[in-house]
Amino acid sequence: MEILVPIILTAVATAIVAGAATYLYLRHSARSRLRATADEVKRLIEDAEARQREILLEAKDAAIKLRDELEQEYQQRRREVERIERRLQNKEEQLDRRIEALERRERKLQAREKEIEDQIEQLNKLAEERQLELQRVAALSVEEARNLVIQQVMEEAREFINRQVRELEQQAREEARQRAQLILATTIQRIASEYVAENTVSVVPLPSDDMKGRIIGREGRNIRALEQATGVDLIVDDTPEAVTVSSFDPVRREIARRALLRLIQDGRIHPARIEEVVEKTRLEVEQIIIEEGERAALEANVQGLHPDLIKLLGRLRFRTSYGQNVLQHSIEVSMIAGALAAELGADVNVAKTAGLLHDIGKAVDHEVEGPHALIGADIARRLGRSAKIVHAIAAHHGEEEPKTVEAFIVAAADAISGARPGARREMLEAYIKRLEALESVATSFKGVQKAYAIQAGREVRILVKPEAIDDLGAMRLARDVVKKIQETLDYPGQIKVTVIRETRAVEYAR
Repeated sequence: MEILVPIILTAVATAIVAGAATYLYLRHSARSRLRATADEVKRLIEDAEARQREILLEAKDAAIKLRDELEQEYQQRRREVERIERRLQNKEEQLDRRIEALERRERKLQAREKEIEDQIEQLNKLAEERQLELQRVAALSVEEARNLVIQQVMEEAREFINRQVRELEQQAREEARQRAQLILATTIQRIASEYVAENTVSVVPLPSDDMKGRIIGREGRNIRALEQATGVDLIVDDTPEAVTVSSFDPVRREIARRALLRLIQDGRIHPARIEEVVEKTRLEVEQIIIEEGERAALEANVQGLHPDLIKLLGRLRFRTSYGQNVLQHSIEVSMIAGALAAELGADVNVAKTAGLLHDIGKAVDHEVEGPHALIGADIARRLGRSAKIVHAIAAHHGEEEPKTVEAFIVAAADAISGARPGARREMLEAYIKRLEALESVATSFKGVQKAYAIQAGREVRILVKPEAIDDLGAMRLARDVVKKIQETLDYPGQIKVTVIRETRAVEYAR
């Protein structure tokens, strides 16, 4: 019995161990199957989700494709509708044009019908008049009838001739205008000048501001000696390293400028030296004047000029007008006038000489009272120039009425040379203000209707009310305007004031 107990206990223990092992094995197997099942379920779920995504993507692609197809179909139908609308609009426009054309044709037909009715009425009246005229003529004698017919034929011939004359005059004016344009264009091309505007030098540069004290001298004796010897004003102000030379006479200004430059270079500045240098400079400038005058005459190919005219021409070398050198301008006018005269068959020598001398009065206009054109004409007359040349000089700005072809040519050449681009310089604002000031002065008087500044401000034309100002009043107005311009405005040269008073009677023939 004691032996069986251990055996039984061993058996029980073995059974317990075996049961436990079996239980553990079964539990492990169950867990393995559960994990496999869970993995399979997870894989199935993932496959389902992937399939779902594929189905969604296919559905989206199908929807996009369907939408694109619908959009294309919509666009196609829209284009078709627009094409149909354009066709309908074109048809409508064509119908409107046809209706408008029919309306115009209808209006023309109505106007034509009315015109025909008026013509029929006129013909009836004319027939009645002819009938009355025949009745009257029937009572005339042969001689009276012949005279009546001759008178009618002469009146018709006179009317025809007047009509032909007017047509020929119009044709001649047009041909003359075209011919004048061609001549001017050809002349300007032949005399194309590269000379541009230059400045008048009136400022003398100094090596240092210390030189100003030496120029002034002790108690101002040096500057007084220089001003007395040259006849200019020396302006020594705060401008650094510069002295301004001021004078109405361009030759004096040039002498003073050259003398001052020579004194500055020499360094010896005292009254005795100043007088010596000024005298040498004056002789030098006089020689330059003669050489410049001879050069101008040679360049313009004008021969036989009086020596005094040569000197006056040379003085223009130091004179400018709106930045244009007057001597170079005179040479240019001479060449242009000669070319124009050759084109028109006029006297080339008269045109070239008058063109070269046309501004000769500007050399002395600060010494002699009056317009430079009349001053120059008087000088040319006294120095033996012909009457044609004198007249062309006097008339180039309208102080005299041009009476010869050469006078017109010189005036035109002067305008061409002064008006070409780059020839003269004037600020646009100042130019406009000057013209506006001229017009405002003229319109400030009572009875003035309009006023125009023309010829670059050289002339003012005033239109007055004929019922407010009579002929004597127009003369007084011209004098008053001239007086006010002289008192209130600053201007170069002279200004011509022309007052125009006219009365018009207008009627209409219907």
